[in-house]
Amino acid sequence: MPGKELSHFDAAGKAHMVDVSGKAVTDRVAVAEGHVVMSAPTLAHVLAGSAAKGDVLGIARVAGIMAAKRTAELIPLCHPLPITNVTLDLKPDPDLPGVRLQATVRTSGQTGVELEALTAVSVAALTVYDMLKAVQKDMSIGGIRVTLKDGGKSGRFEAR
Repeated sequence: MPGKELSHFDAAGKAHMVDVSGKAVTDRVAVAEGHVVMSAPTLAHVLAGSAAKGDVLGIARVAGIMAAKRTAELIPLCHPLPITNVTLDLKPDPDLPGVRLQATVRTSGQTGVELEALTAVSVAALTVYDMLKAVQKDMSIGGIRVTLKDGGKSGRFEAR
């Protein structure tokens, strides 16, 4: 966007961690979504609970929650945050066919949790793939995006 500065680069163009020490602590929330597309027979394993590795949605949910808490270890310039809540919804969708994922992450802090929500969805989707790859290797992961961000100086954002 014209007129917007990239916050992770200093005046000399070098990457740096943004200094948030002067920002107010506010309640913040971010929601991200994504999906895993698979064949109807593969989705049937999810619905029946018959995947060889176990409960696909349950394990993917836990993996996504764990990933959200470790985002600062994965994204080099991301701040470690005191996450107060992570919710991960995984819903089988026969019309896709596949699984739709949505992560909601909350904190009270000086910076937002968009990366944590995106990481939760990404790792949960990768876990769905891992759990089902024995029966289908050509599944696709997509649609990963932030759909809501609220709190802080920049206010509320909702995707259309």
